[in-house]
This record gives sequence, C-alpha cells and structure tokens, in this order.
Amino acid sequence: MEVTVEAVKEVRTKTSAGMLDCKKALEQCSGDIAGAIEALRQKGFAMAEKRAERVAGEGIVASYVHHNSRVGALVELNCETDFVARTDDFRRLAYDIAMHVVGASPLYLAPEDMPADCQTPAEESCLLSQPFIKDPSRTIADLITEAIARTGENIKIGKFARVQLGC
Repeated sequence: MEVTVEAVKEVRTKTSAGMLDCKKALEQCSGDIAGAIEALRQKGFAMAEKRAERVAGEGIVASYVHHNSRVGALVELNCETDFVARTDDFRRLAYDIAMHVVGASPLYLAPEDMPADCQTPAEESCLLSQPFIKDPSRTIADLITEAIARTGENIKIGKFARVQLGC
C-alpha cells in the first residue's frame, strides 16, 4: 500500500516522531493512522525502557504560579545532557508538569513511594500515575515516555513541591 505524504504529516504532528519512523509505522499498519500512532507509542515505551538505566544528571527546575497567586509548584526535571535541557520542548514539558502539580495535588512521585497503609489509589495520589490535566487520555508517565522517544535521552522527575497559601 502506498503511504501518502498527508498521512505521514498527520502522524508526525500527533507523535513528534521522525518522518521515516512515521512512514515505516504507517506501512506496517497498512496506512491506518491510529494504528501507526499506537505502534510509535509502543516503540517509545521500548526506547524508554532501554534508556531507564542511563544517568539523568542535567535538567531544569520549572515553576508555575496560578493566576490568583495563592498556589504554585516547583518541578525538577532531569535529562542526560544540557543540550536537551535547553530546548523549548523540554522546558514546556517541565512547565506543564508543574502546572499539573498545582491542579492535581499529587502527594507522591510513583506508586512505590506510597506508604503501605495508604488507602488512596495511585491514580489520585501519585504524580506519574495521574491523568494529565490538559489531556486525561494520557498520564504524566506517558508524557515523559513520549519525550524520551523524541529526545533519545532518559528523562526523569527528580522532585516536586506544591505550595498553597494558608495550608
């Protein structure tokens, strides 16, 4: 089946994957755009698993203060090189995660950080498990995995803090 340029552009727009990767995914899925996007996501998960052991010693600290100036958050987002840390895409990811922390009020980073006697589900109290406030079909972990696939580097959240006036 011949893959159209428009289909490749659409998959690239939705996934930020390389043109050749988009074309190969579309060819594997017989031109099905949704299938190609899912195939690229799965490939991103495989890339993330390979890179998980690499040291993420660079990064940035991003902040978000809500419009009423009564609540804010700081997020440490780490990557492998300062080159990636300086990109707009990486900075936007860090800012979006800080905004999410303000909106969703997570208590822990990951389910393994939760105390054994915690009664709250991980989807409510763990940052990585929470649905992203801008797109509830994806979790924060999905956002990071997609960024790993785009940058080719390991990306991790180091720490986060949420501060609210009067609490």
